[in-house]
Amino acid sequence: MNHPITRSSSLKPRLAAVSVLGAFALAGALFAATGGSSTKPAIDLKRDASPVNRGQLEVGSFSGIVKHVSPSVVKITTEIKAKRVAANATELPPGFDNPMFRQFFGNRMPEMQTQPQSGLGSGVIISADGYIATNNHVVDGADIVTVALTDGREFTAKVVGRDPQTDLAVVKIDAKDLPAITLADSSKTEVGDRVLAIGNPFGIGETVTSGIVSAKGRNIGILAEVEGYEDFIQTDAAINPGNSGGALVDVSGRLVGINTAILSRTGGFQGVGLAVPANLVSQVADSLVKTGKVTRGYLGVNLNQITPALAEAFHLKDNKGALVSATVPDSPADKAGLKSGDVIVALEGQPVSDPNSLKNQVSAFAPGTKLNLEILRDGKTEKIAVTTADKPGAKQIGKSRDALSKNNANDEGVLNGVAVDDLDRNGRRELNLPAKLKGALITQVDPASASARAGLKPGDVILEINRQAVTSAKDAIELSTKAESKKTLLKLWSRGNTLFVVVDETGSDKDGSN
Repeated sequence: MNHPITRSSSLKPRLAAVSVLGAFALAGALFAATGGSSTKPAIDLKRDASPVNRGQLEVGSFSGIVKHVSPSVVKITTEIKAKRVAANATELPPGFDNPMFRQFFGNRMPEMQTQPQSGLGSGVIISADGYIATNNHVVDGADIVTVALTDGREFTAKVVGRDPQTDLAVVKIDAKDLPAITLADSSKTEVGDRVLAIGNPFGIGETVTSGIVSAKGRNIGILAEVEGYEDFIQTDAAINPGNSGGALVDVSGRLVGINTAILSRTGGFQGVGLAVPANLVSQVADSLVKTGKVTRGYLGVNLNQITPALAEAFHLKDNKGALVSATVPDSPADKAGLKSGDVIVALEGQPVSDPNSLKNQVSAFAPGTKLNLEILRDGKTEKIAVTTADKPGAKQIGKSRDALSKNNANDEGVLNGVAVDDLDRNGRRELNLPAKLKGALITQVDPASASARAGLKPGDVILEINRQAVTSAKDAIELSTKAESKKTLLKLWSRGNTLFVVVDETGSDKDGSN
């Protein structure tokens, strides 16, 4: 994965345990899926919002802080079981991906056996009743998650929810009176503050490293492919594989961030570590505990960073703010009257320094929230009210693997693990689809699903479900929900060919792994 600002070098962003995907889109609110504004939190978090001691400090030892905090940091090991899955086209001999070849396999792609895998990471106890925050990439895809406490106890954990767009996750163990960490107000953390990183690098055991906050508000782009939300704290406290999900704490022993990634030319630590701020951790964790996911609002506006050249061209005093390059038709921004060339300088009275900070400011509000913007238009200050909406995008047809694993008895519909979207002009052009083709574009397929075993792949277009025409993502969702049989007959457009495929979910395991 090339780093966008270092194309001429070999510098690559790496996660401390495994790689994360990475693209930018202004969407707002990291909030509970209900979109509600309930003030009662789902987790009883310990907080201390007072500023850290910034007096003359050169203590001989941090042992007291470490003794206080280390019981709150846990070791997380994961296991992915061996499975039979549809073979990837790149793993097959030439020509085996041709849909005509599938007739020899019952219109399915040939299957292959995956190897069992294990993973290692860290986590932080955030509530006394067993909720633990970690990174999404630590538990993503895991069949078994085991949490080991510093007192020697081990628990099998349940994944409560994952949020790839912040690379955060929450797991739960069945225990009480746990040593929950106290969260600092990470917005009050300053560059130069002393911090300690605590985790389990390389599985050798709990390890503590020290450093300072090197920078704040880093938007590196390592979550770009999932349209991620990045506001990293940068530190030079050593972070290595296995540290992912561990704690970054201040000299008062309070959590200021969850260690997440490093930038490295070698894969090892080279002085640049990244942590998700504690304020964002608490916000996402609360939403995951309430609903199992995070729903984001949407403004529907494309933004430009204001360079000195753009500031001069638009007669701006400085490069502060977010320059509107375009609005999405019928989006909240379009309906509110935002125009290309407007500069958003404040949101709800708070200054906007750049596009990324605006995105993160909007993240404090739920979809359906009325926001007051201050803009510069043709040199004049104006105020505009805009109401956030749910961000449009791919729609899940059936339940995800995570949802199925929580309660298979509540499984409804078919085509679980498949996400679809409407066909648009860009999609038709990129996939070279006929102009008159109507259907629902498959955007995601869970590799462990029956749909994957049947040969469904992102880029295929669903034309019919059980002999009923599909013209949109909405049609696909409705028809899959109403299906009476677990054997679904699909008519697909796949790589220039039309074919029928049967997705058989009658043998799905109770754990959702099919």
